[in-house]
Amino acid sequence: MIIYSNTNLAFRQDVESNHIADIIEERFIERIGHREAPSEKTAWRNSMQYMERVLRNSGVGDDCGVLIEYTIPNTSKRVDFIVTGRNEKQEKKYVLVELKQWESAETTDIPELVHTFVGGGFHDVPHPSYQAESYIRMMNLMNEGIYANDIDGSPCVYLHNYTKKDPEPLLDSRYREGTKRAPIYFIDDYRKLQDYLKKMVGAGNGMDILYEIEHGRIRPSMALVDCVDSLYTGNDEFILLDEQVIAYNTICKELEAINNKKTIIVKGGPGTGKSVISFKVLHNLIDRRLNAKFVAPNEAFREVMVKKLVASKVDKSKNITPLFGGAGTFFGVPMNAYDVLVVDEAHRLKGKGAFMYKGENQIQDIIHASWLNVFFVDDSQKVVPADIGSVEEIRKAAEAEGSEVVEMELKAQFRCSGAEGFVNWVTHTLQIEDTANFEGWDQKEFEFRIFDDPNDMYEIIRLRNEKTHNSSRMVAGFAWEWSDDKNAAVDDVTIPEKNFSMPWNARNQRALFAIKEDSVNQIGCIHTVQGLEFDYVGVIIGNDLKYDPESHALFVDFDEYKDVSGKKGLRGQQKRLSQYVKQIYKVLMSRGRYGCYVYCRDENLKQYLKSRLAGDTITMSKDDHNKKEEP
Repeated sequence: MIIYSNTNLAFRQDVESNHIADIIEERFIERIGHREAPSEKTAWRNSMQYMERVLRNSGVGDDCGVLIEYTIPNTSKRVDFIVTGRNEKQEKKYVLVELKQWESAETTDIPELVHTFVGGGFHDVPHPSYQAESYIRMMNLMNEGIYANDIDGSPCVYLHNYTKKDPEPLLDSRYREGTKRAPIYFIDDYRKLQDYLKKMVGAGNGMDILYEIEHGRIRPSMALVDCVDSLYTGNDEFILLDEQVIAYNTICKELEAINNKKTIIVKGGPGTGKSVISFKVLHNLIDRRLNAKFVAPNEAFREVMVKKLVASKVDKSKNITPLFGGAGTFFGVPMNAYDVLVVDEAHRLKGKGAFMYKGENQIQDIIHASWLNVFFVDDSQKVVPADIGSVEEIRKAAEAEGSEVVEMELKAQFRCSGAEGFVNWVTHTLQIEDTANFEGWDQKEFEFRIFDDPNDMYEIIRLRNEKTHNSSRMVAGFAWEWSDDKNAAVDDVTIPEKNFSMPWNARNQRALFAIKEDSVNQIGCIHTVQGLEFDYVGVIIGNDLKYDPESHALFVDFDEYKDVSGKKGLRGQQKRLSQYVKQIYKVLMSRGRYGCYVYCRDENLKQYLKSRLAGDTITMSKDDHNKKEEP
């Protein structure tokens, strides 16, 4: 979708008449259905003045094409400015210009990110050269008008308010490869930008190219199909077993004919294989060259799954990254803009008021934006009041959008070494709901231990991590405050009575907690591990969850539960608060494939958990565990 398209000459006239910002705003309301923030209109007026002068003095043809606010296929991101035309060899070209209002920026320790003032504060954001290059790559891979007509794209960046410094952080050596592919032009570089445009599209005759881009069908190129195929082939992370195969083929059968709106709801508890199936469904859709996208509300889950998919083939990760996105980007997307949207961890979808989300209901946004949509959901994994994803809410949204609903359920347990009894035991013991088959499981297949000392538990997890190739982690409930430190340098999680302290996972790399080597020395929270799995997990149950031996009931201490957004509006609503916190601990305790270790700060809770064990398993110290490990 394009907000504004015209000839170079007509664009310059619209700017000279001081109407360009009004025209863009009118077309934005017409095509998107709502008005952008006043600051956006100011940015249009400012930036277009600069681009008008550059084009006027560049000598490019009046019949070049100009596109403004072009929506990148499969994303909610919009390209600021595109110029189309031919070079002196009469080859079809387009130049993507990423415009920034920035006046300064600093380097960061995170690859491809810089630190600058945006959105009312200082934030880490993508380097503009990386941003421009990624936009070009996605257009070339998903817009059939571009790849079928051999239109060659070139990215660049124009920082028209930015005076280049010496040394200039944006040109630091760590960004060198990106700035070679997408050169940056600062406030005094306007002549260089003019020469660049002249070289790329100076021969003009760009309106047919503009038309081909604007009307290009959004579908994966064969290059993208081949790339995705190569990532799945031989990747053990995405092999389907037993019931998963049945569910996958059933879903694919439902997706065969796109002739009416359809919503598929796949229900399944922890470890039933929802994520593996969802990724395989995406593979099937890309193979069929459909305009599809994988959606996950949880950034950490999304990033780790993509890393597992690309594995050692890091060079291909940039090509597929735009196929994956968050759930808050579909507000305002036209009806049925996508063929299929696949939503994993749908229980974490949000409603009005969620951070940075402008809409009313992410479920309805997704259904509205796609012909077919698949929601993988577990009602028992909603962990904060803002989570609205449930089977009932999905049905309700589908009905409102006129979408046919198909439901299926996954039951077989593929995590916890297939120990369905353990998951049932956790559900029953945490008093979430009564379950059958909760009295035991094969301890040889899945190990569960209660520790007296969190230091001993950490030591075992550390040793397990060495043996499991970085697949064992410490996690905890939200029973400690988070400091402002971003680098996990502060030991926020403290248990003074046991002389124990460790940091929460690093905020600036929280999305990669599950796979970074040093994460074993940090403690993950629900927001960094939900949806993911480890070989072994050590769970610290803080003072937020306690047991009353007189009433035989678990309860939550409101003041000890430190997640402000997680308990917002719940003071005095003990039942609802308890349900969320207990579900958090269920999620944490079901992250392990082969074992779960637990330490409880509340002594009554520890004794209660011991009493619920069917076998002879009792509390263990590190020495006890080492003896158990001896041959």
